[in-house]
Amino acid sequence: MATSVTETERKYEAPSDASLPDLTEITGVATGPEEFDLEATYFDTTDYRLARAGVTLRRRVGGDDEGWHLKLPAGEDSRQEVRVPLGRGTKNPPKDLSSLVRAHTRGQGLAPIAEIHTNRRRWQLTNGNGELLAEVVDDVVTAQTMGSSTTTTSWREIEVELGESGDRALLDTVERHLGDAGIHPSPSKSKLSQVIGVKRDAIPTLTKKSTAGDVVLAYLHEQRAALQNQDPRVRRNEPDAIHQMRVATRRMRSALQAFSKVIPRDATRELTDELKWLAGVLGASRDLEVLRARFEDGLHALPPEVVLGDVAARLTRHFAPLEAKAHKDSIAALDSKRYFTLLNAIDTLLSAPPLTKQASGKAKDVLPALVEKARHRLDERVRAALSTQDSDEPLHEARKAAKRLRYSAEVAEPALGKHAKALRKRAKDVQTLLGEHQDSVVARPVLLELGRGDENGFTFGLLYGKEVELAHRTEADLPTLWRKLSKEHL
Repeated sequence: MATSVTETERKYEAPSDASLPDLTEITGVATGPEEFDLEATYFDTTDYRLARAGVTLRRRVGGDDEGWHLKLPAGEDSRQEVRVPLGRGTKNPPKDLSSLVRAHTRGQGLAPIAEIHTNRRRWQLTNGNGELLAEVVDDVVTAQTMGSSTTTTSWREIEVELGESGDRALLDTVERHLGDAGIHPSPSKSKLSQVIGVKRDAIPTLTKKSTAGDVVLAYLHEQRAALQNQDPRVRRNEPDAIHQMRVATRRMRSALQAFSKVIPRDATRELTDELKWLAGVLGASRDLEVLRARFEDGLHALPPEVVLGDVAARLTRHFAPLEAKAHKDSIAALDSKRYFTLLNAIDTLLSAPPLTKQASGKAKDVLPALVEKARHRLDERVRAALSTQDSDEPLHEARKAAKRLRYSAEVAEPALGKHAKALRKRAKDVQTLLGEHQDSVVARPVLLELGRGDENGFTFGLLYGKEVELAHRTEADLPTLWRKLSKEHL
């Protein structure tokens, strides 16, 4: 059975003659050293797809956490580590882990690419209560590549990993002490990247001289990374993973639609159609998740005396099988050739972007007009919604326009600064308000179904009434938020 932990650590280059500083000066207590011999075999595709994505998969023998380890990006200095026991002699990656990297392998096989032997000395830094603040390890490493040709290298490195009771300020403190001893941060993020010489794909860095194309492409790179990082979390059914992956697909699609003067729509239309497909598949699961939480929150807000019957159990009976099927459908989509083709299309677009002539212009000159176009789209949708009696569908269209404006401003924010940031926040306010309205529109027929001919009908009727009230309130609040948004200019 797979288990998961989040590790936060920093790595340092250590000259062979460098001595560690007195670690007791940092936290008061430093126990150790303990010594281990670790043998690890690393797996990847022949073109190092995992390594380029900042992912490592290894089989390690020795130490107190031996087993199969899959390390996934989880923010600055952090990675999520999914662990599986060694098993009975098998040396092939377990399905529990290989299935989590399909967004990278896309049907390619995994094979051993390196063997790394580590002689480790470990100290544990604790506070006065004996709580673990950090671990400091001094590693002497011997590594060998595997394949048609092999190379062998050796080096020494220091790793500092936060314990459950530590914080990032402690990492900074340890880093200063190490620096005083001539031990400095390593440019290599992992032992594997150091031995195979492959660095993680980086999101392009923007400067004041960045072009419109640079800014849009950097944003698309961010969304590709977010989509791939959320893929294993969706497969493990982790909280909020479906939502975050769906948001990444929508952000990418919105950027490609809004900035057609930078990347022409003829080159991206098929891709945006496929992003819409993926968002739709994920949306079935996400919508159920939102509805269930909405009804549970509404139920908890009611006085106990008006909750008639076991309403919570009724909600579970209704949503559990639907959510289980929706999750199964999501995983089937993520295992499909169609999904892998979509990911390949994103890679192709980013590796050889078909930029327009306008893309080479300065971002601050080109992007404002394109963001303003998204604003005009929202203005048209809001006017249409406010001028009709049956406004549910027009308000839904206005919500989608607000989302496009929000994401357009988000794309341009690195180049346009505080004005784009203010516009993004106002657009988000409108989107959130209209999202509440749309959730109410979707919720009401479900509440009617749940309450029809049921002992809980009275309670579901109360929830229905609150949804109607909420919808009216959002419609009344829209003009005020719209006026606030209209005051923000690029």
